[in-house]
Amino acid sequence: MSSQRTGPAASRGGAGRLVRGAARVLAAAGLAVDAYLHAHLADRYDPIASGISQGTLFRLEAALAALAAVLVLAWRRLPGDLFAAAVAVGGLVLLLVYRYWNIGELGPFPDMYEPVWYGEKETTAVAQAVAVVATVYLLLFRPRRRPGP
Repeated sequence: MSSQRTGPAASRGGAGRLVRGAARVLAAAGLAVDAYLHAHLADRYDPIASGISQGTLFRLEAALAALAAVLVLAWRRLPGDLFAAAVAVGGLVLLLVYRYWNIGELGPFPDMYEPVWYGEKETTAVAQAVAVVATVYLLLFRPRRRPGP
């Protein structure tokens, strides 16, 4: 018995699986780029500290994005997709907030306002946006479970 699907993928059968697979690859790729760039840039931001350095926060983002990329590819379950979406959305929102608004220090978090665009930041924003779109697709168009025996 084949599983039923919902949404646009329902009428396409194998094509729906292909689209979901492509969305997983795009999500993982976006998250992997995010992870790489945050890990690569972390040491530049170590001097920016309040209680926690911005470099440490970059390393945390890198670790979370790497884990999310693995989960969205390997585990392929709702909790993993939710985690990947949260990492992608959270990363993109924070990047944009700290690009456009100077909110200052927040408790142990440093003032991360950086009102400029540069290559790595632009690439990270695009990668996170791709991951957001792909993970939102995965969350909206879930395969339906087969009825139990």
